[in-house]
Amino acid sequence: MSERTDVVVNELSRTLGLERVIEIDETAGRAVLEYRVGMHMCHSGGIAQGGFVTGWIDQAMAFAAMAVTGRVMTPMSLEIKISFFKPATPGLVTAEGWIERRGRSTVFLEGRLLDPSGEVLAKGTSTARLIKLATA
Repeated sequence: MSERTDVVVNELSRTLGLERVIEIDETAGRAVLEYRVGMHMCHSGGIAQGGFVTGWIDQAMAFAAMAVTGRVMTPMSLEIKISFFKPATPGLVTAEGWIERRGRSTVFLEGRLLDPSGEVLAKGTSTARLIKLATA
């Protein structure tokens, strides 16, 4: 996978600890992002707070949805579910997001968070409504 440098990184991405965009596949509707878990994101002696884990997976799923629309549409979450399997700890993690199914205005997304060895730390699903970016 090659690193993407053409994606705009905003303040939210920096707050979430985005290190780099590894892959965005406009055809398949898939995104792979790398985050750095800092101690300021942790509780209980080095376990990443669940809101960050959710945010990492959610952002990867959103990037996947935006990719297939040429960044003309943005996904607005209708629901999101995250299952936590193992704690994320300080260091690098990888979030993957992809489109499971897409309708005209609704998209069903899936994602997961991996540690550096490839072990799945958490999985997520989301249903989102696609809204024109200009009106969002």
